[in-house]
Amino acid sequence: MMMNNTLAQLRDLKLVGMVCAIEEQLSGSASTGLSFEERLALMVDREVHHRGDKRRAALLKRAQLKYPQAAIEDVDGRAGRGFERSTLMSLALSRWVEDGAAILITGATGSGKSWLACALAAYACRRGQSALYLRTPRLAEELRVLHGNGGFTRWLAAVARTDVLLLDDWGLAALDGPTRSDLMEMIDDRAGTRATIITSQLPVEHWHAWIGDATIADAILDRLLSRSHRLALKGKSLRPHRPASTDAADEALSESGGANRLHQ
Repeated sequence: MMMNNTLAQLRDLKLVGMVCAIEEQLSGSASTGLSFEERLALMVDREVHHRGDKRRAALLKRAQLKYPQAAIEDVDGRAGRGFERSTLMSLALSRWVEDGAAILITGATGSGKSWLACALAAYACRRGQSALYLRTPRLAEELRVLHGNGGFTRWLAAVARTDVLLLDDWGLAALDGPTRSDLMEMIDDRAGTRATIITSQLPVEHWHAWIGDATIADAILDRLLSRSHRLALKGKSLRPHRPASTDAADEALSESGGANRLHQ
């Protein structure tokens, strides 16, 4: 009865890890030979790990990754992909986040850029670091809303505090003036202090022209390239191929939909 009362009190204090450890000790005989200090140390250690697991889950949820289940352990390192698996693992296990480095991942559509970027960001979350996923083509609209409701300054400060910023599909859509300036602010806040991952179909050499304004392009690229790691993915698309008949049907449906919209 006394132990049940104690367990209930621990649950009220939200010490779930300690509760689990005590219940395991009570149900098994392995811990009977341990001293009080040893048993207490095991209970505290279990609570610490439990809280760490909860924090990592919360970080991963807040990151809003496109592929939240992506893991560096599952990276396809077959020959011809443009990188060595050992090199990638060394990078993931290094201090690239603490050093505020940029990881620039380029390659054709379907080469696995977004998945790989999410795997790196997810691993950072597993190490207790915060991350945020943003699709660059959607930035313009999202930033307009933030400016309109007065939330841009607070949002920008939150992004600046995030350990890893993942900008997916960089260079996929043209930049307008306000978005270009806001992007410069985001990159400038992070230069040398916070890590950034960028995925793009465009080779890095074409980014200056895509950004558009020469002065801002120089500033953005200077900050990104000064401390960066590049991964140029190669090989065939990793996406499953659909039957040709399905593709043809989808294309016909798309054209029909486009025609209907034109007549509306």
